Amino acid sequence: MMKRSAKANWAGTGTDGAGTVSARSAVLDAAPFSFKTRFMNPDGEAGTNPEELLAAAHAGCYAMSLGSALEMAGMTAERIDVEATVTMSEIDGGVEIGGIHLDIVASVPGASADDFEEITEAAKVLCPMSMALHAVAVTLDAKLTDGAAGSS
Repeated sequence: MMKRSAKANWAGTGTDGAGTVSARSAVLDAAPFSFKTRFMNPDGEAGTNPEELLAAAHAGCYAMSLGSALEMAGMTAERIDVEATVTMSEIDGGVEIGGIHLDIVASVPGASADDFEEITEAAKVLCPMSMALHAVAVTLDAKLTDGAAGSS
């Protein structure tokens, strides 16, 4: 069994308070978050928020799962770029995560568009984050490139 953990602290009210989030790896080390960084700051640069962290975790997990799915199909990716977008909607005076969309751009020598599409769907089933989030619609768009380009 493997366990990973992170810590958050918060002081103040839900709308006027502020907190930090940290992880044992120190990749996150007292990263600030607040109501404003979560809901009111359109550029997302003043601090993080749970949805951004969820998007980062899902993008990373899916990229690794796609690499594994390609390996099972006898292929190796030169590059896989995944952008995860978490969509939130207001409901009954609160908010909910309505879905997560994955945009995938990959360079995979020898992969046909049809094979790649099938493998990207299979990777969604292999991805532990996708499995953990099965109550939320996870959609994807996948594109093969020639390897010279790729999203950053």
